[in-house]
Amino acid sequence: MTINLTRRGLLASTMAGAATMALGRAALGQTRTLNALSHLVHQNVLTKGSAGDVIAPWCKAAGAEITWTTLDSNPLQDRLFREASLGRTTFNVGFVVDNRMTPQIAGLFEPLDGYQASDPIEDIDDIAPGLRRAMTVGGKTVGIPVRHATQALFYNEALLEEAGIAAPPTTVEELVEQAKKLTFTSAAGTPVTGMILASDLAVFPVMFARAFGGDFIGADFRVVPNREAMEKGLSVLADLFQARALPRSYANTRNDDMVTWLQQGRAAFGVLPFARFAQLNNPEQSSVPGKIKAVEFPGSATLPAGSTMAAVVESWAMVIPANSADKDLSWSFIKAVSSKAVTLGAARNGNGPVRVSTYADADFAAAQPLARIESAALAKARPAFPAFPEAVRAQATFLEEVQLAVLGRKTPQEAVAAIVERVTPLMPA
Repeated sequence: MTINLTRRGLLASTMAGAATMALGRAALGQTRTLNALSHLVHQNVLTKGSAGDVIAPWCKAAGAEITWTTLDSNPLQDRLFREASLGRTTFNVGFVVDNRMTPQIAGLFEPLDGYQASDPIEDIDDIAPGLRRAMTVGGKTVGIPVRHATQALFYNEALLEEAGIAAPPTTVEELVEQAKKLTFTSAAGTPVTGMILASDLAVFPVMFARAFGGDFIGADFRVVPNREAMEKGLSVLADLFQARALPRSYANTRNDDMVTWLQQGRAAFGVLPFARFAQLNNPEQSSVPGKIKAVEFPGSATLPAGSTMAAVVESWAMVIPANSADKDLSWSFIKAVSSKAVTLGAARNGNGPVRVSTYADADFAAAQPLARIESAALAKARPAFPAFPEAVRAQATFLEEVQLAVLGRKTPQEAVAAIVERVTPLMPA
């Protein structure tokens, strides 16, 4: 059984609770309550959809009911960290996004290695390693991944065919070549830009840097660990802009613009999470439903042998506040949600499954055209940068210099030097 509390309903339910507390205790008997603080999507993928209520069997077996308090992403994180900072919280489980898990924040949550040792999650190695690493802080596991959004390269198959391009690119060099060729006026009379990218997220320049073996911030918090690779990535973006294969409005382009341009046939390529596939091909919104396809974002032909292109991934994980009660019940819930069966059911309900094996399920793969491709990308994916207290400022500084390079106001070399100089002081000691 589950109960949902939104922000709007929280006050009313609190007032009602005082009046019915005595009756509720008698009615529940031995039933325990697990209080979960999450986004609505986390509740929905566990309780409704084509697979139905996939957490109901756990509720019955554990003799528990779930009370869901759901908030939007940023308010959710603020509320969770505030609750975990109190002397005691009534929340048993919270959901946290990977880029907020700094060492200070990690200290608010129960280390989970002891639970895993005594009562292990089923085949935990099946959960994508990049997602697990994001929830390991100071050598301790503080969260169990539950949902991810991994970036893909989307393309308009109809536009490629019109331009005489037989297949999507397999290297970033081919991507640049095709994007330039696809900057044209289509047969329908639509001006087409080769590629659409938002300018306000680090995801996109990081993907281009990784295509050459680089990064923005390494796992050891070194800023731009490979300058040459970052310079090459920014050079590619600047070249695309100069060739008009990026929109003139690049500096003001946002995520929703990317979706719209792809749906309207105004852009041939875009970088978005695999989960956007259905939206991009929605016949009620797209001018080319069924023609928007996706592949893994390609690496450079110059990548050293044995190296791989690591797509950017954002993920959510389940945590137990260190100041909460009944942590055994919390772990029991986390263990159930992390099982192969529930992960598969939640995926059928629309979740981004964190287990690689989920994509191999025949029925799931048949219903998800990108399952095989997404699985391969997820196995190698990692966050855009590690979590640290000054991450917001660091990203803003990074994007400022990237934009100057793309627009031609700085050389890529000058921009990279400025990134290193300005962002390094923001790194944790």
